[in-house]
Amino acid sequence: MTAVSDPSANPATPDLLDLPALTAAHFARIEDKVAALMRTRCDVVAMQGEALLPLEACIRSAVRPGSTALNIITGPYGETFGGWLRSCGAEVVTLTAPFTGAVTPQQVAEALRERPEIDFVSLVHAEAATGNTNPVAEIGAVVREHGALLMLDAVASVGAEPLLTDEWGVDLCVIGGQKAMAGPAGVSVASVSARAWERIAANEQAPRRSYLSLLDWKERWIDGGRTALPHAPAQLEMLALEQAADRLEAEGLEAVLTRHRAAAAATRAGVRALGGLAPYVVRDEDAAPAATTLRAPEGVDAREIVTAAVAVDATVPVQAAAGALAKEMIRVNHYGRAADRAVVTASLVALAGGLRVLGVSVDAEGAAQAAGAAWDAVVAG
Repeated sequence: MTAVSDPSANPATPDLLDLPALTAAHFARIEDKVAALMRTRCDVVAMQGEALLPLEACIRSAVRPGSTALNIITGPYGETFGGWLRSCGAEVVTLTAPFTGAVTPQQVAEALRERPEIDFVSLVHAEAATGNTNPVAEIGAVVREHGALLMLDAVASVGAEPLLTDEWGVDLCVIGGQKAMAGPAGVSVASVSARAWERIAANEQAPRRSYLSLLDWKERWIDGGRTALPHAPAQLEMLALEQAADRLEAEGLEAVLTRHRAAAAATRAGVRALGGLAPYVVRDEDAAPAATTLRAPEGVDAREIVTAAVAVDATVPVQAAAGALAKEMIRVNHYGRAADRAVVTASLVALAGGLRVLGVSVDAEGAAQAAGAAWDAVVAG
């Protein structure tokens, strides 16, 4: 009979089962740490689920039947928001930018001028799936002047690039811990401005007695001074989120942001020197620090390149895009702990090896030199 190992007998294995209860005070402290990372003094709600949960909750809470919403699409998540907005009974005005770049504040201003009845704007800060990032500060100013609410998906940007929720006039901001924070995926946070709470309270269709209800959280948690949790907390996920926030604070947020900028710059410079591949996002200023997307050579399937690259090194964070872009786009993730010089170098080496297998001529040495120089330049400031 095989003996069953006891994890608690191994001092290297943490005890994840018999933890002391997570108190309301501790839960609130974790929320405050994340709020500080988001640069907001507004109410925050830590919801027990992947970030799609609070994103849908924000839309269903703030968007009422008969309203008009501007949905800005620069990647797949923006497309998802449009479906939720329509199911809330809103008329949706769609502003789509090519996945090779970002939307401009001028485009947003023009859309708002053409449809002055727009009262809600949904935007993704950075799209890890397409590798682009949008100028939220400028867009937020335009939306605020118009008077609409702004909802921002900052899941792929928090910890990778500046996120100034209050300064930018973001009314509903959602983050997750699983990307640049290098934390858990099972808990996420939404910040809610006073203007957004007013809109939600006036919406008769806002979810109540539901996992999607922000109002339930407000009444049962925030309005009571955060002294009694409305349900059993997701303890492991909340503790992991706290550790992720603490680790960022220990390293220093500016150092973390610099590390992500360096990883993106090094990847783009290395790929340009490598040959065969090209950055999918054309302008450096439109490129997200969390992930770099690459265009495969003409006539070569991106999925074959990824397969060959992973055969060279199975540890590199390289993957093919999903859906319609799968044949042409490669994604190199460099967020969280992967925003690391060695990881970027290994990714370029693996891509070089994969391209060679497929008969594409590359300059691996030149790529490594260009990547190193770009990393050093960002760190040097």
